[in-house]
Amino acid sequence: MIQAKRAVVRYGALLEERGLVFGSGGNLSVRAEGGLWALKPSGRPCGALREQDVTVLDMEGRVLEGLKPSSEWRMHLGVLRARSDVGAVFHTHSRFAVTMGCLKWEVPPIHYYMAAFGDQIIPVVPYRPFGSQELADLVAETLREPLKGAILANHGAVVAGSSPQEAMDLAVNLEFLCEVYWRVRCVGNPATLSEEEFRRALADFGAYSPGSSGGL
Repeated sequence: MIQAKRAVVRYGALLEERGLVFGSGGNLSVRAEGGLWALKPSGRPCGALREQDVTVLDMEGRVLEGLKPSSEWRMHLGVLRARSDVGAVFHTHSRFAVTMGCLKWEVPPIHYYMAAFGDQIIPVVPYRPFGSQELADLVAETLREPLKGAILANHGAVVAGSSPQEAMDLAVNLEFLCEVYWRVRCVGNPATLSEEEFRRALADFGAYSPGSSGGL
């Protein structure tokens, strides 16, 4: 469990450093051993977390250690329950992902980085109140294997990685893709990858270990 707590602290600071979360918004969770998981506590900036503050929960959503859990604990739990291959869930409020969410624009295959997310489209999850079970259910339903990321309408984004490092890479790449798509749409219609081109990119990603997408 100590490693999961440390990962929440470390990657929380990185999310803030990269401008993917602001203030006390955004949150992240890391799966631990024994059916437990660590989560950013409520009301704390991601960049100012301490190990002793990190919330520890079981797979029933019961708090075992730490402070009051983030309001989005249901969303994290839903993904971790539905996806045994997921070791970390990051929820960001990054500027361009929020922009896409407010426009309700899904991201098409504009760049080969899309292959890191396992599908040709990064979809938009319909708006539901933050922290609600309705939102948690929709996110879990949307992030079915192999999809690893989605935009939340009028809210932000969520990514699911096999490890905290992969989740971090996905969060960074999702913001990159959202920014590129927005900029392209400002001047014209994007030229997207064909089905064959995307499938080739997807196959090529298999040659890299999880979390390495940022270096491709």
